Amino acid sequence: MKTQYRVNEQIHVKEVRIVGDGGAEVVPTRQALEMARQQGVDLVEISPNAQPPVCRLIDYSKFLYQQKKHAKEMKAKQVKVEVKEIRFGPQTDDHDYNFKLKHAKEFLEEGNKVRAYVFFRGRSILFKEQGEVLLLRFANDLEEFAKVEQLPRLEGKKMFLFLAPKKAGVAKKSQQKRDNERREAEAKEAAKQEAKATNNGLLANAIGGEELLKQLQEED
Repeated sequence: MKTQYRVNEQIHVKEVRIVGDGGAEVVPTRQALEMARQQGVDLVEISPNAQPPVCRLIDYSKFLYQQKKHAKEMKAKQVKVEVKEIRFGPQTDDHDYNFKLKHAKEFLEEGNKVRAYVFFRGRSILFKEQGEVLLLRFANDLEEFAKVEQLPRLEGKKMFLFLAPKKAGVAKKSQQKRDNERREAEAKEAAKQEAKATNNGLLANAIGGEELLKQLQEED
């Protein structure tokens, strides 16, 4: 990093733009060097490709420390994306499939990629079409959480499918899930209306019973 920036007499342009808390000003480089000497700091070129180059009046050691600290903070903020593997056999049963589907959802929600593959052992390579169907089903069931980066492709004895997480807030619900949610909402509304009708009937019966009892009492 020390050789990344030109400092003081290493700056050979005629003029520079000095930036600081008070704003920015263009001055001859000689004047900028004198300003740095008067303040007991260095003239550090931070943007050499600008016209004129941009410089700061700052202690060079302090400047390097700030740059290292900023780079460290930026690295810490970066999300580390891992590739998680999910392995299937060509004849995976539903219980095992659903178990692995659940794990894949968790991996994708955490921001990781998923590499799902079917391993064909021995003569099971004859069932490669079955393996492709399984992986396509897997991708479809994860439509809400992932986008396909690579469709099923056979490499040796393994058929790979690559999935990447969708960005938060843009997940698209599958048609199957939308249909299920619609049916659930319709069922809830029907149950609500039925309960309301039942309550109204009970209330009507209660009111009718009170009127009948009152009428009998009056006749007595």
